[in-house]
Amino acid sequence: MITTLRGRDYIATADWSREELDTLLDVAHDLKRKFALGEPTRLLPDKTLFMIFFDKSTRTRNAFEAGMTQLGGHAHDLTPDVMQISHGESAKDTGIILSRYGHGLAIRHDLEPGAGESYMREVARFADAPVINLQSDIDHPTQTIADLMTIREKFGQNTKGLKIAVSWAYAPSYAKPMSVPQGLISLMTRFGLDVTLAHPPEYTLMQNVVDEARHNAEESGGKFTVVNDMDAAFEGADIVYPKSWGIEELFSRPEEALAISARYKDWIADERRMKLAGKQAIYMHCLPADRGYEVTDEVIDGPRSVVYDEAENRLHTGKAIMALTMGGKGGAPPDA
Repeated sequence: MITTLRGRDYIATADWSREELDTLLDVAHDLKRKFALGEPTRLLPDKTLFMIFFDKSTRTRNAFEAGMTQLGGHAHDLTPDVMQISHGESAKDTGIILSRYGHGLAIRHDLEPGAGESYMREVARFADAPVINLQSDIDHPTQTIADLMTIREKFGQNTKGLKIAVSWAYAPSYAKPMSVPQGLISLMTRFGLDVTLAHPPEYTLMQNVVDEARHNAEESGGKFTVVNDMDAAFEGADIVYPKSWGIEELFSRPEEALAISARYKDWIADERRMKLAGKQAIYMHCLPADRGYEVTDEVIDGPRSVVYDEAENRLHTGKAIMALTMGGKGGAPPDA
């Protein structure tokens, strides 16, 4: 177990080694067991986390706020409109001041390609406390590590050779961030999964992330494939993860992006496609899912769906991230 994580930022899963991520998951499993048994886990007594949300949140916000309470600390729920960020205060000043007031900063900034992660890294450059990425334009590392935890719970610790289909799906609501599929192809290829990325031609992900996924697959002995056919991605898959995302160059022109997405209304996770997947295949989604568009009720509410297990694991992985980076002697969480 790695015990040198105190003070470390958690901005991208790529910033942490596989061994460090394994430590995170080990701690998350222990915290989940103790939560189930009603055992207290006051690992961060009297510590403060400042959470800044540039975008809406249900699971992330509540997982970290509840998690911080269960760890014995307190989380501040902040938005730029109640801070001087709305008047142009710099990332430097925000990072320095908040890290002097507390013990960790957590930021969601995901809707503007080229802005979110760079802002977080600028805050982290000046902050004396760890910075946690609650979703950026590039990665959603608190989501994807919970996804990996869920996959291990369902298939065992050895994930090498499992096929995961990360597929675009139609949604009429809004142009959703690219960070979840990007985070998935980056992380899952490191752990030896065979990743098939499927999307219509217009919905390419950031090229540097795709290149990183190819490199990771070569290093781990896994596979990384890109197709423009949802059926091909589902064929024989052990895990299917269909969700919508936007077009990188059109995030400032949402009407144009939604008009393009309407051409692909048949990109939906339904029973026909689930039959193409392996017999033991599971359906995953970060939520919220656009029911009737991204997925049918029969699939998301069916026996193959693990979306609520996946969402629950956001709590336990979030607590593990905070415990490892914000407290404990030498980075290891103290005994509960």
